[in-house]
Amino acid sequence: MPSNDARTLLHTAVPTVAVGAVATVVSGVVAGGKGAIGAVIGTLVVILFMGIGLVVLQRTARKLPQLFQAMGLMLYTAQLLLLFIFLFLLKDTELFDFKAFAFTLLATTVVWVAAQARAYMKAKIMYVEPEKSGSKS
Repeated sequence: MPSNDARTLLHTAVPTVAVGAVATVVSGVVAGGKGAIGAVIGTLVVILFMGIGLVVLQRTARKLPQLFQAMGLMLYTAQLLLLFIFLFLLKDTELFDFKAFAFTLLATTVVWVAAQARAYMKAKIMYVEPEKSGSKS
């Protein structure tokens, strides 16, 4: 993984894990052990879904830059749809507190998207290939 890609992943995953940790503590206090388990699972689901999406998006940008914007929009739509499907499938679970899971899923998703947008704005990525010095057209 190139250094820009790793840096982007780091700058998105760290705030998400921090919010997930806070959500785990709050859920543990409010809903007990099942709440903490729900918050941990919610955080892991977001990191897994969004991390895979980020890797796919970065590979697309490298190999097919003309599809980057369309792929990004399609990818975010697919990720949100998958998260909603995941919520629907687990709504009646007794393994963990569903409300803690859902609120953590929402909070960590918002933090991931905001951190990813910030990481891309801060990245020094050239969008024009500079001419080589000394070469004449």
